[in-house]
Amino acid sequence: MRLAVLGCVLVLAACVPAAPPPAPAALYIIGEPYQLGGVWSYPREDFGLTGTGLAAVAADTRAGRRTANGEIHDPAALTAAHRTLQLPAILRVTNLENGLELDVRVNDRGPASPGRVLELSRRAAELLGVPAGGTAQIRIAVQSEPSRALAAGLPATETPRLTVAAAPVGAVGREDLAPPPGASQSARIREARPLPGARAETVGASAATAPPARLPERVTRTAPAPGALYVEAATFSRRDLADRQAARLGGRVEVQGPRGRQTFRVRIGPLRSVAEADRALEGSLRAGVSEARIVVD
Repeated sequence: MRLAVLGCVLVLAACVPAAPPPAPAALYIIGEPYQLGGVWSYPREDFGLTGTGLAAVAADTRAGRRTANGEIHDPAALTAAHRTLQLPAILRVTNLENGLELDVRVNDRGPASPGRVLELSRRAAELLGVPAGGTAQIRIAVQSEPSRALAAGLPATETPRLTVAAAPVGAVGREDLAPPPGASQSARIREARPLPGARAETVGASAATAPPARLPERVTRTAPAPGALYVEAATFSRRDLADRQAARLGGRVEVQGPRGRQTFRVRIGPLRSVAEADRALEGSLRAGVSEARIVVD
């Protein structure tokens, strides 16, 4: 009887479906270079990234798939995809055409089109006034403190960043000299004044509180500032190289910086429509200028 009961237990155990493996947790990643839409992208950690360009709206309206860093895609959440930013990161997005502004969580790679700087989730696009299947001129800016807090608080599978120890400081001999005639000696060391508009950086990423995984829907409005579309190609330290590329692309050279430290940027435009900008970008990419992109100015 004991053997029969044991056999029944084993048979029943074999019929019980195995429990699914636990879902992987969200990770902090930078990632290796990859090719998407015929263009290579090189991810990097950048807590000060700003820029302009065209936004697209994610076509995937179904929830459940995994994003590049292991999070679950939810079209009703305020998320976005970027080609090179560390994941996740908090990005402030401004629709330059209507002035609407919103923070999104970048947790995926994209857009597939090299002519778009950001791919917005369905809900983020709705709040910013970007129509499904359409585009909008946007400005983006990484929010440094919350993005650093995410980087510090999530597990990472990549090689950890190197910690450089401070060099040992030896004893330094000092001799006080009498001030020259007519000069008054300061009683304390003068502290450098911060530059106008500068903010003190948080010491240690853990000092900031990490934002929630699902960002609140806080939309603000600024003055609309639509601009002209350009295709920005390469930037050179030599004028002759810039002139050569501009002639090949049908663009022009813009000089930047003070004399002696000038750089030479190649641009095509202004362009009258998104379709014209897309054609100019496609021509630049075919000509081998892989860093070409659409910007708003």
